[in-house]
Amino acid sequence: MAKQKGAAASVQPVGVKSGRFQKLKREFKRDRQLWIVSILALAFMIVFYLLPMLGNYMAFIMAFIDYKVRKGFFGSEFVGLKYFKQFFSLPDVWLVIRNTLVMGGLNITIGFVASIILALMLNELRFKTMKRVLQTVSYLPHFVSWVVVASLAMSLFSTDGIVNEVLINMGLLEEPVNIVTKGDTYWIFITALNIWKTMGWSSIIYMSAMAGIDQELYQAGAVDGLGRWGMVWHITIPGISSTIIMLFILGVGGIINGGFEQHLLLGSATTREFYETIDTYVYRYGLEMGQYSFGTAVGLFKVLIAVVLLVITNWISRLFSDTAVF
Repeated sequence: MAKQKGAAASVQPVGVKSGRFQKLKREFKRDRQLWIVSILALAFMIVFYLLPMLGNYMAFIMAFIDYKVRKGFFGSEFVGLKYFKQFFSLPDVWLVIRNTLVMGGLNITIGFVASIILALMLNELRFKTMKRVLQTVSYLPHFVSWVVVASLAMSLFSTDGIVNEVLINMGLLEEPVNIVTKGDTYWIFITALNIWKTMGWSSIIYMSAMAGIDQELYQAGAVDGLGRWGMVWHITIPGISSTIIMLFILGVGGIINGGFEQHLLLGSATTREFYETIDTYVYRYGLEMGQYSFGTAVGLFKVLIAVVLLVITNWISRLFSDTAVF
């Protein structure tokens, strides 16, 4: 009897596996179109996201070797922290770090607040047609290439551009000023362009969070005598506070991204003291001069700083609130 029970127990899992296989087969036939689309999406992720990550590991190694193309990764000489020390020994390193942090800080403060204000203003509009038009207009700059934006900025703000012409006619300027090539106003100029380009797109998340707020809270606020500003301050902003904190934490990690395309397109010799960031620095040394290991080391340093800022901000948020990324 014991042997028969044991034999029955050993046969049962085969039947269970066979049943599961048949069930999976039936589900595949029933939802074959969904399965095909999912498999294609999975293949796309593997080819364009997973496989390139292997190159990132090679890039990590490149920062610690004297990489030579003809020798490859494993044939090049190991130099340790040589290129990290070289970066900090350069005369303009602190200028580059300053520009990166200043422009990244302006984006995370002024640009971050501007997106929230725009979302609040759009949310308060009662005319749906006007609301949709303004939303569309505010989103459009996100899809415009920096090449186009730089070309428009050069045309509008140059000495013979329409902006100078209007300001002179209004009596605000006595003679034309080339705002694009003026170093004293470069940070303000680039920050304004960044806000104009990203503000509408960034406000989408806040608009979505506002749509999820319980409408009964607004009805209760109206009964209590809250005006529109009171509802915004006591209901809307607290309702999206967790979203604001989450995006701010993630945004702080991006402070080290001071910009790249806009500086290469709009920067000049007269504004280099203000536009040179870590990204443009890596591009010039790593690609233009062929110092691949040096450029990789500087890029790795940037990533480490971003991770440290992210962890510190997340820790502070967890300390003073219940919202944190991890």
